[in-house]
Amino acid sequence: MTPVRNAPRAQRRWPPWRRRRDAGVTAIEFAGWLPLLVIVALAGLQLGIAGYAALQAGSAARAAARTAAQEDIEDQYEAVGEAAVSDWLTVEIDPVALCGEEATVTARVSVPSVLPFIEDFGEASRTVTMPCD
Repeated sequence: MTPVRNAPRAQRRWPPWRRRRDAGVTAIEFAGWLPLLVIVALAGLQLGIAGYAALQAGSAARAAARTAAQEDIEDQYEAVGEAAVSDWLTVEIDPVALCGEEATVTARVSVPSVLPFIEDFGEASRTVTMPCD
């Protein structure tokens, strides 16, 4: 059965087997694009986590340097720097120079991975210098 060529669009009738033949095409196309969409979403999430780790490194370095610059509590700088970071992140606090004229502290936060095929994104590092009291 072929459609009538000169009939209006509403009156054209295709055979039923022709309408059913492409019934699952959209689902197959979606299944093909789904892995790519998941990878793009995870990459965006990974970028956000890396930025958050850099912000947390800055917060930890500022808090540790502020504490190290105060003579009466300068020995607590490492605990204060670690407390300034979220619990699920790993931080290392390294003093570059403690009080003389200024205190300089470096904080390094390791960036966790959410991508299944990449395990190590390195670390975000920030160094802060504060004048001593």
